[in-house]
Amino acid sequence: MGDAPSAIGGSISGQTGLDTGLARAATKQNLDKAAQQFESVFTGMMLKSMRQAKLADPLIDSKAMDTFRDMSDQKVVQNMAEHHPLGIGQAMSKFLAQSQPEMGTAADGAAAATPKP
Repeated sequence: MGDAPSAIGGSISGQTGLDTGLARAATKQNLDKAAQQFESVFTGMMLKSMRQAKLADPLIDSKAMDTFRDMSDQKVVQNMAEHHPLGIGQAMSKFLAQSQPEMGTAADGAAAATPKP
């Protein structure tokens, strides 16, 4: 039991690499990373749904081809979320930042300081 993180101030980091420590859960960097990963998962689900709706060609359809296509799609989706986001993650990050008192005021102050065209 000595290795398990305590309920307060503990930190668990899974395969996502996100820091889930309570003290740092509301940082802007952690929130942006979570939003990017959310967008990646959402876009991946959308792409997978689109792939399932296609008319299959039985000549080249196989389990190996499906596995390769899924791995390829996962990389494409991760790159899309990182370099060319749809904006879903940014909207989620902005919404969640406003719900955090210390982050909402910083985001509002930055928005007010930015001149509008």
